[in-house]
Amino acid sequence: MKICILGAGKMGTWLTDALCLEHDVAIYDVDKSRLKYVFNTERLTTLNEIKEFDPELVINSVNLKCTIEVFEEVLPYLPQQCILSDVASVKTGFREFYEKSNRRYVSTHPMFGPTFANLKDLSEHHAIIISESDHMGKAFFKDFFQSLGLNIHQYSFDEHDETIAYSLSIPFSSTLVFAACMKKQEAPGTTFRKHMAIAKGLLSEDDYLLTEILFNPYTTGQVEQIRKELKELLELINSRDSAGMQRYLTKVRQNVAE
Repeated sequence: MKICILGAGKMGTWLTDALCLEHDVAIYDVDKSRLKYVFNTERLTTLNEIKEFDPELVINSVNLKCTIEVFEEVLPYLPQQCILSDVASVKTGFREFYEKSNRRYVSTHPMFGPTFANLKDLSEHHAIIISESDHMGKAFFKDFFQSLGLNIHQYSFDEHDETIAYSLSIPFSSTLVFAACMKKQEAPGTTFRKHMAIAKGLLSEDDYLLTEILFNPYTTGQVEQIRKELKELLELINSRDSAGMQRYLTKVRQNVAE
């Protein structure tokens, strides 16, 4: 298949590497310097070059705030039969855009950051395929994700954003609060070091990626739940309520029990 990837960021270049040996792949970016270390792939810097490449599938991997804008920019240069695709971490507004475009589409979300995951072993990571997507597009990404060993799930656009708000917004918010309260420690404990490693890994991700997750419209409710639990915990600590703390710890252990 002829595949054009839009955006030579971390996700775009990873997709290029993952697809280029099995498909005819091109990557487009207006910044030529970002294409310097791309191999086995056509490097495109103009819209006319995309038209000449004549892709069957376009995967838009630019950051969320620019995704729809870039789609609209390249649409006139794509053949009508070309399938549109995005890998955005928040899907708000995408269904409306795709329906308006009158094009076939497939929307997915690889739920890992290329800088944070072990790309040699993705068996513990997950990917979401949006259920409203085109049948052929879904089949392509199902095969692709399975070849990487990813665990695949299908959700609607709304179900996706609700799931992401729960599975990513809570740990992201909690980790950011931990890091915001951070002080240098000469003798950090084991738990502290583990939390610090998670915080450093999270903060190594692109700012736009973190912002996309936290600006999910479903995030507010999840962060409100964190505030509610912190309030309850603080009350137990201030009152030195041993019995109440035992009940709280029992509840929390039940939440994390497999």
